[in-house]
Amino acid sequence: MADVRDILELERPVTPELTKESLLNTKKRPVERKIVSKRPEGMHREVFALLYNDNKDAPPLLPTDTVSGYKKTKARLGMKKVRRWEWAPFVNPARTDGAVFHHWKRASDEQKEYPFAKFNKQLDIPTYTLNEYNAHLKTTKWTKQQTDHLFDLAKRFDVRFIIMCDRWERANYGIKSVEDLKERYYEVLGILNKVRNNGTEKKMYVFDAEHERRRKEQLKKLFDRTPKQVEEEQQLLNELKKIEARKKERERKTQDLQKLISQADQQQTEHHQKEQQQQHPQHQGTANKKQDKKLNKKKIQQQPRTSKVDSVVSAVESAGIKFTDLRGTGVSLRSQKMKLPANVGQKKAKALEQALQEFKVDPNPPPIEEICVAFNELRSDMVLLCELRTALATCNFELESLKHQYEALCPGKTLNIPAALVNPPEEESSSGIDGNDIAAMI
Repeated sequence: MADVRDILELERPVTPELTKESLLNTKKRPVERKIVSKRPEGMHREVFALLYNDNKDAPPLLPTDTVSGYKKTKARLGMKKVRRWEWAPFVNPARTDGAVFHHWKRASDEQKEYPFAKFNKQLDIPTYTLNEYNAHLKTTKWTKQQTDHLFDLAKRFDVRFIIMCDRWERANYGIKSVEDLKERYYEVLGILNKVRNNGTEKKMYVFDAEHERRRKEQLKKLFDRTPKQVEEEQQLLNELKKIEARKKERERKTQDLQKLISQADQQQTEHHQKEQQQQHPQHQGTANKKQDKKLNKKKIQQQPRTSKVDSVVSAVESAGIKFTDLRGTGVSLRSQKMKLPANVGQKKAKALEQALQEFKVDPNPPPIEEICVAFNELRSDMVLLCELRTALATCNFELESLKHQYEALCPGKTLNIPAALVNPPEEESSSGIDGNDIAAMI
């Protein structure tokens, strides 16, 4: 009826304004007692649901959901007035030409600043005077008119060099590439910052135009490859992988062969010793002493180590870090040579870090070729130094323990141990002792 009255321009009773609360019916209503009606006999349940529901509402014209829960409440349209909208003018502060635009807004809302004006971010393009240009910015490749045109384009297009190169007036200012524009722009910025800040500006603008040209040229060559060239390169890479795999297999077989040869030599030596003992039994004691002296080092390496000292000696013999030589097919950084191998444990890496702090060595030096080699050798020597210190402490402990056992078994006798073994000088304990010296002390 309200729509009919509006069409016929008849008077209508004063009704309150239509609001969100009234639409969604969020006001609390007094609890009404639900009257349950029964479905008539012979009527299907679906038909009855269309005619009647729990809230006694008329059947909806569109599908709605009146179930309470996480879903939205059905809007309740009534006879109330809607809020008035108007076609209002507005001004965009980002424009400088004073253009006036219009949009729809509620009549009750206050006039606010255009919300999208906050996205108008402009770059600070520096300017220069004629004296600054004559004193610092003159070059043979660029004239003042070309430089002025460059900075005018930079201000118009927010330093988008691709667009600047497209809008460059080639008829008046000559042909310039994107790299030429970038090189000149950043050159002027660097000189102005240096002059105006008296050389105290930390941020310097440098652009290597030649490097950029070479990079684009290489990318163009890479992009212009034919499918035949790409297939040929892939075949070469596959062949290289096969060669590396065969090389590793050959090295593994060589190591296995060397192990077999060493075991055969050991068995032959033991068999020869037994034959000599059977032929000359009277010289068995003398021969054993000579053989013990000759094969002392071999016995240390071949016999199973049971004492702590033997385990320390074996650890010292294998001390140090073996850095891998990066000779892969792809591109790699020189700093990767200074990376610790994967076989270095966490305990050894922490000890190495403490040693670097002790000797005040930079843990991340610049990766120059000579520095990489020297830094790797230094860390390997530091690991060896830590192993030697641990080995020396273990040997001193074992030596003292054997001394006490000797004094307990032979009372009244003292075991004279050289002072150099018990309390060695600091220089020798730090760098003058190696695995062979420790083995000799044992």
